[in-house]
This record gives sequence, structure tokens and C-alpha cells, in this order.
Amino acid sequence: MKWLSKYSSQDLLYIAILSALGLAIKPIVTPLIHLISAPLMIPGGSLAGGLYMMWLALAVAIVKKPGAGFLVGLTQSIVMLSIGFFGSHGAVSLISYTLPGIVVEVTSIFFRKKDTIYSLVWMCTLANITGAIVVTILVMRLALIPLFISLVAATISGIIGGILSYSIYVKLTSYNII
Repeated sequence: MKWLSKYSSQDLLYIAILSALGLAIKPIVTPLIHLISAPLMIPGGSLAGGLYMMWLALAVAIVKKPGAGFLVGLTQSIVMLSIGFFGSHGAVSLISYTLPGIVVEVTSIFFRKKDTIYSLVWMCTLANITGAIVVTILVMRLALIPLFISLVAATISGIIGGILSYSIYVKLTSYNII
């Protein structure tokens, strides 16, 4: 646990809060998204994923230390597995929550400033695409055309999630919360 020593208590608190928000928003958003996605035969997670992944990108922007996005994803996966709420993904949840966090971290390397709208949109979009790929290949086992439709939905949702995370970041900064 020595690697956690680079994070302050405040950093860890932000990571915990963003992890909780990411988990809390899921049961609220998922049924609403399924109202739209089910008739269109689009996987709901791909369409709603931007709203889940925005918290990973926001962690990178707020904490400003390598590994924050990964820790949010890891924390979410551990909480999901420990409370026994596997959903339809089962143990794949460990991968589907953690891998997007790793992608957020890798994507953030390419941006000098991690709190711009461009960096947050890219981080959120690539994380959502990663999550969609994991779920559509490992869980749903979709054919090529539905997979492509799922990835398009994930891209659109990721862009929206990135814009929302930037808006949240700007508001938190303007109110001197972060």
C-alpha cells in the first residue's frame, strides 16, 4: 500500500466520492436509457456508459495524480463484487470497471492539461468505448454489425459524458470546491 502514500487524504476522499457517484447514478440512469435503447436494439450500457465513465475522467482532472482514474474504476469494481451485485456481467465486472480506468490513465498521458474539455472528452469517450468492447465481446457476444452500432452509441455517449464532466469540473472550480 506504499503506492497509495502519494495521495493525500483529500485525494482519496475525492476518489471515494467519485466512485460512489459513478455507482449511484447507474440504477437511476439505466432504466431511463433502456426506454430509448431497447426499441432501437442498442445495448443500453453503450448508450448510458458516458454517464458512468465521466467520473473516471473527472477523477483525473480533480486529483491530478497518476492512477486516480484507475483507482475509481478499481474501487467501483471491488464494491460491486463485495456487495454481491454482479448484475448481468458477473465477475466480468472486475474487468469492465477497471479496464476503462486504465484507458483513462493512458489517454491522460497524451494531454499536458488534464482538465480541458478536449482531454475530458477523449478520456471519457475512449473509456466508454473500452467498456462497450469488453461487455459486447465477453458478455453479450454480439456479431460485427451490432458491435459497430454499440461502439457508435458508446462514442456519442462518451462525448456527452466528457462534456458533462468538464461542466462539473468548471462548476466545482468556480465554487472553490476543488
